[in-house]
Amino acid sequence: MAETIALIDFGAGNLHSVHNALMAAGASDVAVTTDPKLVARADRIILPGVGAFGACRDALVGIDGMVAAMEQRVRAEGVPFLGICVGMQMLADRGIEFGSHEGLGWIGGTVAAIEPESAAIKIPHMGWNDVTPTEGHDLLEAGEAYYLHGFHFDVAAESDILATTNHGGPLVAAVGRDNIVGVQFHPEKSQAYGLAFLDRFLGWKP
Repeated sequence: MAETIALIDFGAGNLHSVHNALMAAGASDVAVTTDPKLVARADRIILPGVGAFGACRDALVGIDGMVAAMEQRVRAEGVPFLGICVGMQMLADRGIEFGSHEGLGWIGGTVAAIEPESAAIKIPHMGWNDVTPTEGHDLLEAGEAYYLHGFHFDVAAESDILATTNHGGPLVAAVGRDNIVGVQFHPEKSQAYGLAFLDRFLGWKP
């Protein structure tokens, strides 16, 4: 029986591209959904996101029952979870962008503006850059992926950092713990590297 992948739609994700990339990577049942009941029974859950941290967080919380369904299915029942870009950043305790906003608090840390070591470094960080795993993880391999972000995840515990990149200094490229993974890069825009990453996620058994 095919697994159901819930791709959460809170109005701030590159959903069409993520859906197509998942299908290209081998998924057969991808549900783009605003329904917490579907999320509560999904086999894998993906939270994409583009835009400002606070607006994305408010939109997610604004779907009645969605965060509770995510908490139960991911944190209590342990199904694989992937956060992409702002979907990864919302795993943090808080985000500092147009004020301070509470995150999901699944991975300790704060999301703040990128402050490069040189004024010559352009912000936002946009385009292809390296993904350098910090240690062995089933999902992360060294390579290049596509990034687009002006804010970064300052992770509290080094053990939760799965990969880094460099743009005027080191930045977190991926975070994770147990059945939870978040990536700052966009796998749906990262061509062969991104499809291979999604393929590994679809088969991941944490």
